[in-house]
Amino acid sequence: MSIITISRGTFSGGEKLAECLAKKLGYNSISREILVQAAEKYGISENQLITAMEAKPALKERLSLNIDRFRYLSFIQATLCEQAKKDNVVYDGHAGHLLLKDACPVIKVKVIASMEQRILFAMEHNKITREEAIPYIKKMDKYRKQWTKFLYDIDWKDPSLYDVIINLKDTSIQTACDMIAVMTTAPEFKLTEASKKALADLTLQSQVKARLASDNTTKDYMLKITVQDGNVRVSGRVRNAEDANRIKTIIEEMPGVKSMDCSCVNYYINDDVIL
Repeated sequence: MSIITISRGTFSGGEKLAECLAKKLGYNSISREILVQAAEKYGISENQLITAMEAKPALKERLSLNIDRFRYLSFIQATLCEQAKKDNVVYDGHAGHLLLKDACPVIKVKVIASMEQRILFAMEHNKITREEAIPYIKKMDKYRKQWTKFLYDIDWKDPSLYDVIINLKDTSIQTACDMIAVMTTAPEFKLTEASKKALADLTLQSQVKARLASDNTTKDYMLKITVQDGNVRVSGRVRNAEDANRIKTIIEEMPGVKSMDCSCVNYYINDDVIL
């Protein structure tokens, strides 16, 4: 029982590899479905999610923390964690290995392919010409690189982020699938009781963040949420006591919360913090 995440450039073969692994191992394969589920659950359109995750960042977004991208990312993380808790998952999508952090063992796969292969994949999938495929691939790679750097301050091409890098130039999808399938039998990638508990805490943490990010009163706050054994601790600044009470009410009503500590939430008026 394992969790596999596949990172790839646009049309590098990651989706085909995920499908092959899911069929061979009997795993649940998820990718775009995460966006759809997150959109439905948190009351925003799928197009809003996709635009926020793939559009080029504007200067004002780089300078401000209160942006929709972070809110939407919390929706995707919460949905992914809920799926990962079920185990036996192949995730091909937005930086799954980063969203799951170090909460549990994950087989982190990076898939690369030649530009010629990617062009053919794009032409087949999007029903476009070669002349249209090339600039599309380059544009999407650029956006993903920008946003990975912006959100996580890392280079998505850094090989140290992955357990295995598969080059589809000389390796078939089936061979790559067989190689990774063997890794699922290794003890290093099995979920232990400790890692299951850590994943449960990360899931609850992400659910709390997503719930606060979807509430009209609390959605603009950048609060720090920590969870240990179902006990939630909140720190940060809010505008008034009413908003602090709203945060408290939202969290207390969430399933899985054993206790909640909001003692580190402060109030501010303009630039003055009231403890």
